[in-house]
Amino acid sequence: MGRKKKSGQRKLRDKGQKLRRRQVAFRQQRQRFLIVCEGEKTEPNYFHSFRAQADVRVIGIGRDTIDVVEHARKLQQKAIQRDAGYDQVWAVFDRDDFSADKFNRAIQIARNNGIGAAYSNPSFELWFLLHFENHRSPLTRKECETRLSKHLGERYRKNQIGMREQLQAFEQHAIERAEGLCRSYKFHNPARDNPCTTVYQLVKELNKHSR
Repeated sequence: MGRKKKSGQRKLRDKGQKLRRRQVAFRQQRQRFLIVCEGEKTEPNYFHSFRAQADVRVIGIGRDTIDVVEHARKLQQKAIQRDAGYDQVWAVFDRDDFSADKFNRAIQIARNNGIGAAYSNPSFELWFLLHFENHRSPLTRKECETRLSKHLGERYRKNQIGMREQLQAFEQHAIERAEGLCRSYKFHNPARDNPCTTVYQLVKELNKHSR
């Protein structure tokens, strides 16, 4: 009996060790995302919905384009110093009323520092709109919001919670339309490319590394 009991305990211990090794390996494989957003609520509300799928930290700082990129860079450096760097760092910002030079420089600074630039011209709402229609003519933020309201069947409000849940069934359409828009510009100049958004690149990465 004693020998059988020890054998059973050993098997349980071995199973426990294997399970722990698998859990450690799973955690190591999961990528950690840092997403720094220009907006304080609209974009963070949207990207927070991915936290159930991936290891995501989302921050909205309410500053301009270059500040968003610089803040993302500094947070990554601090994390690296603590030996806890992020696998992917992204800056999310809009063209809006920022100067063409500042907008394009922000994108270039991000690329120079290994930061993903999920930008939108004219605004983040373009990404939402692409879930419903393949719009290809220039837009203002207000026009984006008006068209989006018609599709939603209610007035779109900035900082609206639950947007991803409302849009998720159409997400693949939005990705394909956004990719098509980016390809449609022969010579890229992000500040002039209206409409255009690279938010789809970040969404694809989050989906790729989901649980």
